[in-house]
Amino acid sequence: MVDDPSKQHADGRRINISQEHECRYWAEKFGVSPGELKAAVSKAGPMVEDVARELGITGDNCGPNGSRT
Repeated sequence: MVDDPSKQHADGRRINISQEHECRYWAEKFGVSPGELKAAVSKAGPMVEDVARELGITGDNCGPNGSRT
């Protein structure tokens, strides 16, 4: 993603927890708190699919256009 939250996602495959707007976006997308998201990224790394797996989310629901079921 880009630094400017008004712009489109530059990279929907990685989660940059240093960017507050990305933290909010992905936490909402996965249905978790920002703290839970940060813990999952710390454990699994920044790749969306790995974080989703760490959070118990699988399949099409783990990408930038999906949501947690």
